[in-house]
Amino acid sequence: MTEKIKQLRQMTGAGIMECKVALSETQGNIEKAVEILRKKGIVTARKKADRVAEEGRVEGYIHSNAKIGVLVEVNCETDFVANCDDFKQFTKDVAIQIAATNPLYLKREDVPTKVIEEEREIIKSQIKDKPDNVLEKIIDGKIDKYFQETCLLEQPFVKDDKIKIKDYLNQIVGKIRENIVIKRFIRFSLGEKLS
Repeated sequence: MTEKIKQLRQMTGAGIMECKVALSETQGNIEKAVEILRKKGIVTARKKADRVAEEGRVEGYIHSNAKIGVLVEVNCETDFVANCDDFKQFTKDVAIQIAATNPLYLKREDVPTKVIEEEREIIKSQIKDKPDNVLEKIIDGKIDKYFQETCLLEQPFVKDDKIKIKDYLNQIVGKIRENIVIKRFIRFSLGEKLS
């Protein structure tokens, strides 16, 4: 059981007791224990979401070819957490994610209604020969895919594509036990035209 606890901790970043309880609840099933811990992380994140996050750090990342650069502001509640290794690693990972995937928005709620409507029309024109009941399901699925491509929190994490950035955020909130907010970001690409 000790080896499974260690493995679960490495996979989730959760505390020893949390891992022990999750494994106990699932009779040692690591996959189900991960699921339980993720759900608990989400619960913890929701409880912390109302707390003010005014500390934090601005993390920078310059890609090895010096042609892509990122600045991201990630906030937390205390300067103690802003300087802890887990928080620093999270901010670095988020900066690398932005460099790698070039998200346009932070979350799906940030996507303008006009953009979503335009995407829906493009999708409709591509699959117009389908029956109406099937058409809407296909459109909804493709819009969800659009959010995964363009919204940072919806994207699969480049270092572990089994989880989304919002899941990784919830894991860190659950581990650190403070509200953490990705506030804003900007990505520069050499030679990119300014709009």
